[in-house]
Amino acid sequence: MKLGYEENFTIRTYEIDNRKKATPAALIRLMQEAAMQNVLKLKLSVWDLEPHGISWVLMRLYLRINRLPNLNEQILIQTYPAGFEKVLTHRDYKVFDDQGELLAYSSSTWLLMDTNTRRMTRIPDFIMQYQQYIPPENECLPRPSDRLPKFEHIDRSKRYEVNWHDLDFNMHLNNTLYIQWMLEAVEDHILQYGYLSELDIIFHLEGLWKEIIKSELQKIDNQSFLHRLSRASDDKELATMQTKWLLPQPPHSFTT
Repeated sequence: MKLGYEENFTIRTYEIDNRKKATPAALIRLMQEAAMQNVLKLKLSVWDLEPHGISWVLMRLYLRINRLPNLNEQILIQTYPAGFEKVLTHRDYKVFDDQGELLAYSSSTWLLMDTNTRRMTRIPDFIMQYQQYIPPENECLPRPSDRLPKFEHIDRSKRYEVNWHDLDFNMHLNNTLYIQWMLEAVEDHILQYGYLSELDIIFHLEGLWKEIIKSELQKIDNQSFLHRLSRASDDKELATMQTKWLLPQPPHSFTT
């Protein structure tokens, strides 16, 4: 039984930045769209699980970007379930251009949430039965296992309110907006001229409708940052993230 799925996408104008390249958040949305189509075909989507009172929730996402696709570029996204681990499931993604070049790859970890208690629950047997069809570990992407560095001080911050249109089908803040809001705290010149090369995010709590959320940043060095998203009301962390960036080389200066 084939568990994987692949789909071609074209980068649209609403997915690009001022350099006519897909934004990291847009690329992640496309990867998750491919994953949604995968679980729909497997009859394991949130709507299939609704009668069981459970739903998928993203817990961790690691993304490596070699190159962001351009406006109107055709890309191929491959995704597949990549294993079970106690109460967790893993899913991998690979993004290729039309020449077969690997543009980006991502490993992710998911859990099942009880939609009544909003707490983590065990994986039922009718999902665990798919374990026999999972690719062997050496064919799956490595999974980040280390904890992120501790967030110690705030160098930059922004605030947001969770609005109705920020919610997903689980009635909490869409996970791509977690990432987008955290990236917004990065210094202006890096957002405008730099390229995100690595992202590693761990989700801790739900962001709920009308909550005020703080996006805070700690600078590690000129190309690396720690991020934290927390509730303004009690300062509890919703997510933590580490990013690494590639910066353009400054122009050479010549003296005579």
